[in-house]
Amino acid sequence: MRPPHYAPVSCGCPHPKHPKPKGIPVSANCPAAVVVLAAGEGTRMKSAMPKVLHEICGRSLVGHVLVAARELSPLRLVAVVGHESERVSAHLATIDPEVRTAYQAQQNGTGHAVRMALEELAGAGDSIDGTVVVVCGDTPLLTGATLARLADTHSAEGNAVTVLTAEVPDATGYGRIVRDGASGAVTAIVEHKDATDSQRAIREINSGVFAFDGQLLADALGKVRTDNSQGEEYLTDVLGILREAGHRVGACVADDHREIAGINNRVQLADARRVLNDRLLTEAMLAGVTVVDPSSTWIDATVTVERDAVVHPGTQLQGATHLGEGCEVGPNTRLKDTTVGAGARVDNTVADGAEVGEQASVGPFAYLRPGTRLGLKAKAGTYVEMKNATIGAGTKVPHLSYVGDATIGEQTNIGAASVFVNYDGEAKHHTTVGSHCKTGSDNMFVAPVTIGDGAYTAAGSVITKDVPAGSLAVARGQQRNIEGWVARKRPGSAAAKAAEAASRAPETPAGEG
Repeated sequence: MRPPHYAPVSCGCPHPKHPKPKGIPVSANCPAAVVVLAAGEGTRMKSAMPKVLHEICGRSLVGHVLVAARELSPLRLVAVVGHESERVSAHLATIDPEVRTAYQAQQNGTGHAVRMALEELAGAGDSIDGTVVVVCGDTPLLTGATLARLADTHSAEGNAVTVLTAEVPDATGYGRIVRDGASGAVTAIVEHKDATDSQRAIREINSGVFAFDGQLLADALGKVRTDNSQGEEYLTDVLGILREAGHRVGACVADDHREIAGINNRVQLADARRVLNDRLLTEAMLAGVTVVDPSSTWIDATVTVERDAVVHPGTQLQGATHLGEGCEVGPNTRLKDTTVGAGARVDNTVADGAEVGEQASVGPFAYLRPGTRLGLKAKAGTYVEMKNATIGAGTKVPHLSYVGDATIGEQTNIGAASVFVNYDGEAKHHTTVGSHCKTGSDNMFVAPVTIGDGAYTAAGSVITKDVPAGSLAVARGQQRNIEGWVARKRPGSAAAKAAEAASRAPETPAGEG
């Protein structure tokens, strides 16, 4: 399963500004521009964050739209920004550095927003000869395939404008698509409040996504009026202007009405997340991945998974996470920007920015922090935390330990309850443990310190000095037993009574009992 990237792709079309890579089918339908409307505030989200920056499945709403738009390989991609424009522009520059932005100082309608985009292109000397596709920045379920079909329909039918529509189970509140019975051309988009009873029975609705002839669009936008209840320039008015001028207005029906769903509140955000997550999991399962319980499994659009991987219930796969062939992840595991090698096992684990080698074992109840790298067949066991640590092939850190800022060689065993003491209150320091070492339980390795190859350390030791290869390090106080202490210091206690009873009990002869 390989998701699309933000970066532009080469389409192989005959346009002189597009490269011609070998082996890619030639298409004549690459748009002159795609305009993404991302200027709105989204007050119904009730959020300090601009609506288009809210995330689902690892991308912002507008990020998903940009990915779909890039699949068309447009010559220019322009996003119209307005509310919190600096914040939105900074996000766009991060996820797609080649996107252009047009500023809409006042949100005076969709027609005004598109006019700002065309003025931005004209100011940069870019031509709008050809198709201009307009999409909404809050439609994360829209796919590049649907946009490509819209562009193809627009070109094949020779339309001045082509509307992306959808047939929905309940069209209440949506603008209805009214068609000519003979030609199928769109004659009007009628808002619900203005529709007749027969028009309200129509289930085909306007999505707000259009393909225009660029030159006709620019001309018609200059004729859009603002004599409406909102005092705004409506993009939909362009359709009537073009039709009255004798041009054809067509439509392309989306296969899945959910694709055109805009996000206006947190409920719709959650609904879209569920739909997109199901779509991504279906793609993974059809590619050979076992998802034991899709209803409790969440995956980002940027995650990649190879065949025969198994994902158990309660698992979240986020960011640039990659699961190798035949690995097993979960249950109750969250992996972010983490690579899991082929055949590895990760159980009840949280990992962020980690690398789990092939056939390695992690968990249960492990925490792998950024910079952790486990080698082939290495182990980070129960209640183990690691950070900025490189663990060699076959090395085991079985349980109850913290390994931070460390390098451990191959085939080494770290005893239970060990702590790599990496912080002195001001700076972090590094610990190196060699290959084929055996360290005792309850060890403290006070960095910076080096344990040589083949060395041993005794249980309960605090290691503050380097240990030469092949040596045994013992760093603990001598044990001494103070007999009769309990009877003297805790007379009458349960412990004292138990000790007294034990002293009276006959000794068991050797070999008996």
